[in-house]
Amino acid sequence: MKVYDRFELPPEKAALHRRAVRLEWWTIGFFLVAVTLLAFTLGQSQAMKAAWIEDMLGLVPPVAFLVAARFRNRRPNPRFPYGYHRSVSIAFLAGSVALLGLGGYVVYDSAVRLLARERPPIGLVELFGHRFWLGWLMIAVLFATMVPAILLGRIKQRIARQLHDKVLHADAEMNRADWLTAGAAILGVLGIGAGLWWADAVAALVIGGDIVRDGVRTLRSAVANLVDSRPRVVDGSRPHPLPDELLTAVRDHDWIADAWLRLREEGHVFVGELLVVPVPGTDRLVERLEDLGARVRDLDWRIHDLVVCPVTRIEGPADDRDRPDDDRAQPHPRPDGGPARRATGVRTG
Repeated sequence: MKVYDRFELPPEKAALHRRAVRLEWWTIGFFLVAVTLLAFTLGQSQAMKAAWIEDMLGLVPPVAFLVAARFRNRRPNPRFPYGYHRSVSIAFLAGSVALLGLGGYVVYDSAVRLLARERPPIGLVELFGHRFWLGWLMIAVLFATMVPAILLGRIKQRIARQLHDKVLHADAEMNRADWLTAGAAILGVLGIGAGLWWADAVAALVIGGDIVRDGVRTLRSAVANLVDSRPRVVDGSRPHPLPDELLTAVRDHDWIADAWLRLREEGHVFVGELLVVPVPGTDRLVERLEDLGARVRDLDWRIHDLVVCPVTRIEGPADDRDRPDDDRAQPHPRPDGGPARRATGVRTG
């Protein structure tokens, strides 16, 4: 039986991953330029300050992605017998914490300044022998940082879904937060110019609340991954359909009376255990189990390390009424055309 000690992306996915790496290098370069430009035009605007800090924290997800990309495919060793797939999950956690930290800071600082009724001044600046309102230069710089963030974020979201890469998706969310923050800062600067002293802080406060919401959602998903929750789609909105699809395919074999599957996420890939109850009298059982494991792995590139084990019966919990609806086992038709049966798990205690 082949030992899967190293994970290799399929050729088309490997090409996508190389593209994602290039995008992250471009992202780092973009944020370094954006931070420099905003530093020169910061002034006293609270929204501008929020945009500046956001761009600095925006460096965390792409750096985490690139670090994880170097570790994720290393071979297992005596110290790390399961390999380094979890490095992707750790990078996802780092990106989520950065997103939540950014939103929390923006909300706190904006609320304090709004309650203190601070009136940020925006004066005149001289450039190439001409004096003009600094606000126009602020708006120009903010708009220049919005366009690349929009383009990068949309491209990353598409690649993240195809690669099942939650680090890349968190980075796309950070890019979204970046251009939203820039848009709010533009409104705040225009509000100050119109004499609305509170517009700057309110704009930053609203956008900070939206960033906090995204940060909480991604952080919950990152922590759930690390404690081996059921696999979910890349944006965390619903359970991933792959486990149910695999279990249905396994139960279609005429020599299997029942089956139970448990998967968890380790970075890009899924690992877990498959328990099968062979029909009494099944011949060549070892060969059938090895063939079944190979077939299941071939069904989807994300299935990497799957232990297939025969058992005499599969017992389920006495009552699953308190379990969430999306985690309850659903009835599955029997291969022999008999009445539907409920997928059950192994009782552990």
